[in-house]
Amino acid sequence: MLLLAWGAGLPGGVLALVLLWRAHLAPGAHWTLTVVVLGGWLGCGLVLRARIMRPLQTLSNLLAGLREEDYSVRARGGREGDVLAEVHRELNGLVETLRAQRLGALEATALLRKVMAEIDVAVFAFDGAHLLRLVNRAGERLLAQPAERLLGRAAEELGLAECVRPSPPATIEKEFPGGKGRWGVHQGVFRQEGVVHHLLVLSDLSRALREEELHAWQRLVRVLGHELNNSLAPIRSLAATMSGVLSKDPKPSDWQEDMGRALNIISSRAEGLSRFMEAYTRVAALPAPRRGPVPVSQWVGRIVGLETRVGIAVAPGPALTLAADGDQLDQLLINLARNAVEAAQETGGGVRVGWRKAGNDVELWVEDDGPGLANTANLFVPFFTTKPKGTGIGLVLCRQIAERHGGSLTLANRPDQRGCVARVRLPLT
Repeated sequence: MLLLAWGAGLPGGVLALVLLWRAHLAPGAHWTLTVVVLGGWLGCGLVLRARIMRPLQTLSNLLAGLREEDYSVRARGGREGDVLAEVHRELNGLVETLRAQRLGALEATALLRKVMAEIDVAVFAFDGAHLLRLVNRAGERLLAQPAERLLGRAAEELGLAECVRPSPPATIEKEFPGGKGRWGVHQGVFRQEGVVHHLLVLSDLSRALREEELHAWQRLVRVLGHELNNSLAPIRSLAATMSGVLSKDPKPSDWQEDMGRALNIISSRAEGLSRFMEAYTRVAALPAPRRGPVPVSQWVGRIVGLETRVGIAVAPGPALTLAADGDQLDQLLINLARNAVEAAQETGGGVRVGWRKAGNDVELWVEDDGPGLANTANLFVPFFTTKPKGTGIGLVLCRQIAERHGGSLTLANRPDQRGCVARVRLPLT
């Protein structure tokens, strides 16, 4: 840059010296003016070099700070309309953007580390050679070792070889140094610095299963106790009353009639308990479905023809065939149709049945004009019923049949008007 500046002024300097030495001046003036011309030439080159190099050095320092991730350096100076000043302003804006991005990344990383440390599932990250590169606090507890002793070790050495296979099982029954039970296995892939890593997540299913089992037992005991108390309370009361009548001497004139009525009530409640236990057995021992071809139109027509209390309207659907247990599907649709008819009888409304193809499933719906569902929270609680002579297993049995076939059953009030609609989804294959 200095040589270019001097080279640019060299022709003018040479011309000035030639004219100077050809002019008639006082003795000694030639040398004085020669020194002035040469000094001016050299000084202008140095000034020009400084004015060009100083902004470039500022830019170099600023870029070096960005490379070192030091976002505290800012470029200053420059006049309005100066090109270098525009460059300085753009670089300052870039520095501010990078600073904000870095701060956001640090905050996101801190949040991720906090979440990783607090979640109750074990998280492991392995590189392509199946060497452990990341583990959270739950993973340390599961393997009963600190992260410093786990990082860099192979999956086989940690007892996680079967979990990092290309197609691991969804659940495993395994004993680790920090826990024993059933574990849910989830895998994923992510990249770090361009290198593919494998993410392994192990969740303890035993605790959730135990809690659900406890809740199920609590609900079952509550329902069983309610039903047994409803039957045993009148039996106990009538037994005490009859014992008092028999102990009287002389006995009342109508004691035989009272005894007959009491025995009839006891027999009726005992029969109710017998039906209740039979219904419980049906729910608890539903056999696996024996699959066969079931044409949907024939299935619906056969069940609709059994109901004579209220005419059921059938909305024709596509010709579809299910691979299912025909007897179990009959029981499912009979229960749904019976519930719909009984609801429609209360209001004098009608019942409609139809089906359609939904992807790879068949969606069958049973719709009634009844009063609707008053309590949707306990629809599928075993033995819960709002009917005077109901057993509370119909809907539970229907849902079990649907789920045994890989489908589902939902009930909801109709959004447009009074009534209820039951929807059954069953896979075609």
